[in-house]
Amino acid sequence: MNDVASPGSGTGGGDGFAAALARGALVLDGGLSNQLEAAGHDLSDSLWSARLLAEEPDAVRAAHRTYYEAGADVVTTASYQATFEGFARHGVDVVSTAELLRLSVTLAREAAAATDADRPLWVAASAGPYGAMLADGSEYRGRYGLSVADLERFHRPRLEILSDAAPDVLALETVPDTDEARALLRAARGLGVPVWLSYTVAGSRTRAGQPLTEAFALAAEADEVVAVGVNCCDPRDAEAAVPLAARVTGRPVVVYPNSGETWDDASRSWRGPDRFDPRRLAALRAEGARLVGGCCRVRPGAIADLARELHG
Repeated sequence: MNDVASPGSGTGGGDGFAAALARGALVLDGGLSNQLEAAGHDLSDSLWSARLLAEEPDAVRAAHRTYYEAGADVVTTASYQATFEGFARHGVDVVSTAELLRLSVTLAREAAAATDADRPLWVAASAGPYGAMLADGSEYRGRYGLSVADLERFHRPRLEILSDAAPDVLALETVPDTDEARALLRAARGLGVPVWLSYTVAGSRTRAGQPLTEAFALAAEADEVVAVGVNCCDPRDAEAAVPLAARVTGRPVVVYPNSGETWDDASRSWRGPDRFDPRRLAALRAEGARLVGGCCRVRPGAIADLARELHG
């Protein structure tokens, strides 16, 4: 069983998250919301999994532990949709929201401490895009009509609180456009915690339509960035993006696609084949991928298969 270690060292020891990436690939977790729903929790309101931070934190801790036990080296916290503005709409004040953001990191740390593992276990504090707070699907469009400065003011307070909770890395994830990427990178500057920057993409462009060469280049200019890549997209688009991210930035690449299924609003169900292939994702290590996992609809069993492919 792991002891909860000091911030920045991984819960199983080691000399830092960036150093761990230099030593080899790490396995990320899968869809946190899917695991919570499978355990019987309703995530249908606008706070999504963040609501359980306040109402059922034990469930969040248990979901994290399930992924660690499946073979994940890194879990992402339940803070993707946790914002001061989002909680305020549900009557949660600023002080309580800050406590919940810190709790998201604590729960992941506790899950790691309760996991019997012979490897370092890491915690990534999730920071979703502005559109996640709106809860209207606009994180898959971007272009909210806000300036980069507006977006930086939105993100900075939350990133400050998450950083204060001492995760191993900040996951700036599901970013739909370059304006928001600029804002997030500015907001993360000087916080003393490394970050990864991960876009959601369609084909060879961001969801807002910018070329990925332009999007990835932003990360190459930021000292805080230890990995750059894509998430919450079709596995085929993710595979194509990995060598491009490595070539443009010279940084380790993070890649964690969805299952490839699509949501049918009419039938209120998921349609299409599951294209998440652990073997193909593991092979991306040769293209520069160092953080490899899954996003929506990718469950612990698939992460266990991925861990076996990556680590044997």
